[in-house]
Amino acid sequence: MPGMELIHTCYRITDPGASVVFYEALGFEKRRELPIRDEAINIFLGLPGSGDQLELTFNFGVTSYELGTGYGHIALTIDDMAATLARLAEQGIQPEREPYRIREGGSLLCFVRDPDGNLTLRN
Repeated sequence: MPGMELIHTCYRITDPGASVVFYEALGFEKRRELPIRDEAINIFLGLPGSGDQLELTFNFGVTSYELGTGYGHIALTIDDMAATLARLAEQGIQPEREPYRIREGGSLLCFVRDPDGNLTLRN
């Protein structure tokens, strides 16, 4: 629709420090934190040269969330899968399985999970 654009994606998180470290390992930059009264904190992150694409919401007193069955993943494009996975491994982030292709000639895919279990796709 004219005049419409996607602003950002929001995840509810349980450990702001661990979540920020995870997303920074994927290449995001922490941009800002905004308190929501005495209820929560929003942490905004973005990839270099882009806007605030990811909002992490930490609700005080909440220790877990149900991921549900409808959620898929965040898709990120990278230049070098092997180098990226090696860099992530140095930070203790392991893929769910080795990189693979869904179809011959398709993109190389690999999933990693953030501290709250959300999938992130790199290709």
